[in-house]
Amino acid sequence: MTPLDNKLPEKINRLGELAYNLWWSWTPEARSLWKRLDYPLWRQTRHNPVQMLQEISDVRLQDAARDSAFLRRYTKVMLQFDDMMANGHSWFHTTYPDLTQNVIAYFSFEFGLHNSLPIYSGGLGILSGDHIKESSDLGLPFVGVGFMYPQGYFRQRIPSHGWQEAVYQQLDMNQAPIQPVKDDQGEDIKVSVNISGRPVHARIWKINVGRNALYLMDTDVDENEPWDRELSARLYSGDSETRIRQEMMLGLGGVRVLRALGLSPTVWHMNEGHSSFLLLECIRELVAQGNSFEEAAALVRSRTVFTTHTPVPAGHDVFSYQLVEKYFQGFWDRMGISREHFLSLGAHNEPWGQAFNMTVLALNMSGQANGVSKLHGRISREMWQEVWPDKPVEEVPIISITNGIHIPTWIASELGDEFTKYLGPDWLEHRDDPTLWQRLADMSDKDLWLVHLELKRKMMRHLKDLVRRNWVDGRADPTQVLTGGTLLDPDTLTIGFARRFATYKRATLIFRDLQRLQRILLDVHRPVQIIFAGKAHPADEPGKALIQEIYNLSKHNQLGGRIAFIEDYNMHMARYLTQGVDVWLNNPIRPREASGTSGMKAALNGVPNLSVLDGWWVEGYNGANGWVVGNDHDFENEADRDNFDANSIYQILEDEIVPLYYSRDRDGVPRGWAEVMRESIRSNAPYFSAQRMVKEYTSEMYIKAMNDGA
Repeated sequence: MTPLDNKLPEKINRLGELAYNLWWSWTPEARSLWKRLDYPLWRQTRHNPVQMLQEISDVRLQDAARDSAFLRRYTKVMLQFDDMMANGHSWFHTTYPDLTQNVIAYFSFEFGLHNSLPIYSGGLGILSGDHIKESSDLGLPFVGVGFMYPQGYFRQRIPSHGWQEAVYQQLDMNQAPIQPVKDDQGEDIKVSVNISGRPVHARIWKINVGRNALYLMDTDVDENEPWDRELSARLYSGDSETRIRQEMMLGLGGVRVLRALGLSPTVWHMNEGHSSFLLLECIRELVAQGNSFEEAAALVRSRTVFTTHTPVPAGHDVFSYQLVEKYFQGFWDRMGISREHFLSLGAHNEPWGQAFNMTVLALNMSGQANGVSKLHGRISREMWQEVWPDKPVEEVPIISITNGIHIPTWIASELGDEFTKYLGPDWLEHRDDPTLWQRLADMSDKDLWLVHLELKRKMMRHLKDLVRRNWVDGRADPTQVLTGGTLLDPDTLTIGFARRFATYKRATLIFRDLQRLQRILLDVHRPVQIIFAGKAHPADEPGKALIQEIYNLSKHNQLGGRIAFIEDYNMHMARYLTQGVDVWLNNPIRPREASGTSGMKAALNGVPNLSVLDGWWVEGYNGANGWVVGNDHDFENEADRDNFDANSIYQILEDEIVPLYYSRDRDGVPRGWAEVMRESIRSNAPYFSAQRMVKEYTSEMYIKAMNDGA
């Protein structure tokens, strides 16, 4: 049952069930059904069927129930939905039929699933969302655990002075595809964790993600003190005390959520170190059942998997011993160990002294660990070799499983239709098969180019509509109307740079030689334009300064309207940009990007990458599917490195990218450019798919944990 069922006519009474399962969001036929129901409302609600069904008129619903064409679509979609939910023929069920009763519990601080659920900030959350979606597609017995942030991550506002402002808006739970988890008496199921001498309670929300469930904790309940009710209000806010309390709720409370729901996972997967406290709770449970600490720790190790995403020491959560003692006082007694032994589980020498490191805890107490690209795996083995001082670096037990993207979520529907023509109607089921993508050779340059032009114009229309809405709503002054993309030209070579504005990503690198860049942008016959988007963490002043610098440059009339900054970057905007620009620019300081996934989404949609050899691009670049910024050499001097890389960008644009893009045949088709686009798709789509990634997690890690922990 859903809150919408009573409103729906009998012939279409399962629309509520469909709206509350995010499977529709990556299924073309289901998305088409919602568009057919009420297209203006679909756009107005930013593709949110729950809100649509709340706001749609009874007359429109009755019309749909009498529309034979709509009913045929509805019947087809619901048959497809039921077939998916039956799960009898999925990859996991056919490959591992004896292991289907196991449960894999996946813990993450954030999940990027859909723009109607703003409980993610960037790459980590998007990766988590893609992981759970792909696990559904493959039929894994999978359950996610995280937080339901009522205020989510912040909405970005860029006033006329260009300094980012963070705006927090309360999520209307009634308009989101989530439902509270209740017991047989209709009461909210809750868990509690003792934090600093008092119980902190959390209710549980459920999101249906295809075949799988995602359970999210929310501390905004009557039983809690006001300061505890705010604990799960926002993502990535607060000081170390707030963070350790949140991570206690995620780790300890997350285990208790699953127990309260009657679930006993065989595999525990920690996505980053935020949830590492779950290891302590699992050990405490086993000790309470009569096991010694050593026995309990060995069993927990056999069942746990840890993924690290951060290649720089400063990016890992660290708490002082004083803080850990304050919040875990007495917990070590219930684990059967001393205070000193407890602290040693996460002990690590930080620049400011010895402290409790969440990644060290995870590495010490997990049976398996991995980085998220081959380069990141090597960096992680070097970084954490001290955890295994008796092992040489090459034998440190951290493998690599390169990230991938959920192709059904990120493929442009227009391009997906073309793939159906050339790859076959079942291409999505075999999207990780490289031989499938060889069939792209049959796709003509003209067809590929025309689809790209359609996507580019669609992106431009969206940007201009966005600016228009902000203008009408009074959220933009005349200057901001001009800087938000209204001056962009759909016929001009367009570079996209959209990601989190951390300083190591060097968003302003391309402005290092402004006069040279001007010549490139303002070439009369072969102009270039750049679209920027992204948020800086609210506490990251240098990151906000980068945004302000770009924003001010976008107002500079000497750049001819060739620079645009799009505020409030999110999943919805990411789809338009990764599908609509011509080149995807990525120039972080190597090797600080563990993997990166935005470039994968661009490559899937035929947008070539211009990127530093870092993260996934080390594996993705083959010499014909994009371009490399700089080289893989290390520089001792930062200024020399930045000058070298900036010059590399300019030179590649001047000598290769711009001439190739504007070289057209008599039909107006850039044949050479289309070939790079095709190769970008062919070489990257199968390998950097979440289907390949999740299969690899399963064969390399999950199955081992299921067998060892049995």
